[in-house]
Amino acid sequence: MRSLLSAALCAVLAATMWAGAAQAQTMRDQVRIVGSSTVFPFSSFVAEELGKTTSFRTPVVESTGSGGGHKLFGAGVGTETPDITNSSRRIKKSELEACYAHGMTSVVEALIGFDGIAIAQNSRNPDFKVSLEQLFLAVAEKVPSKGKLVANPFTNWKEIDPTLPNRKILIYGPPATSGTRDAFEELVMHKAVKAFPEYEQALGKEAKEYSAIRQDQAYVPSGENDNLIVQKLVQDKNAFGIFGYSFLDENKDRLKGAIVNGVKPDPKTVSSGEYPISRSLYFYVKADHIGKVPGLKEYVDLFMSEKMIGSRGLLKRIGLIPLPKDVLEKSRKDVTSLKRLDPASVK
Repeated sequence: MRSLLSAALCAVLAATMWAGAAQAQTMRDQVRIVGSSTVFPFSSFVAEELGKTTSFRTPVVESTGSGGGHKLFGAGVGTETPDITNSSRRIKKSELEACYAHGMTSVVEALIGFDGIAIAQNSRNPDFKVSLEQLFLAVAEKVPSKGKLVANPFTNWKEIDPTLPNRKILIYGPPATSGTRDAFEELVMHKAVKAFPEYEQALGKEAKEYSAIRQDQAYVPSGENDNLIVQKLVQDKNAFGIFGYSFLDENKDRLKGAIVNGVKPDPKTVSSGEYPISRSLYFYVKADHIGKVPGLKEYVDLFMSEKMIGSRGLLKRIGLIPLPKDVLEKSRKDVTSLKRLDPASVK
């Protein structure tokens, strides 16, 4: 009799535990989003709109940086992992492969618009004109000197080129985990290094991907909150900041962007690619969570709508530079059909 009671009790406990586990898998009723600080204001706007105009709870959006977001997103499937990660660069092949290695069956890529990387300063300063090569020499860990590479000695912009202002080099920039940092390295460092043969002589084939940024007080990594960089520039006229164009646009009464290679950053020059530090913005969806997390599909559909990212979309008002019509239509089609992103198509 006692054994029968024990067996029955075990069965009840097992059923209770199973029910609890099943409930845990469905208990999250709020979309969770991580990733890029640059995409954060756009994602937050859409999240607030979803909360205001539907019965779904407002999604939680965290600014973790693109690299940090991809790491959290790629950890696996389940309610303890994010549903979406925002990114100010395209996902890396290694990051996508990690997603599939950790149990995801499909990751969907959403291209949403353009952004430029602004080299910003206090608006009370005169215009600042700089080339990619001069900018490279200001931030690189090692620079050419007498045919060799040496630790960066430059402390003043005028030391780099007499045509530059007599100002201390002080740059508040993104940390290594940031997609803005990745994009800066690709669009500035990898391009400008080609102008200096000393790197190829010293590093060989690795020279084309040289992106080591100095670690002294001339370049100060400033976390994932670009608003903190804005505050520093308002307080210090000598300083420069590196962040997404949208933050420059939001603060154009207090800041101005440097003219790079003779081109001033504005929506037209960024979308055309004329401004040399332009990039695309993305978010990535865990398709395995569609239908399991309430509001996820609705959030994605709202974000990709004409209302949000069309040529006259609401996100344009806060700095997003819209995609050309044909590019937007293709991106929207891929997202709404939940097209699986193939690692073979990613570098």
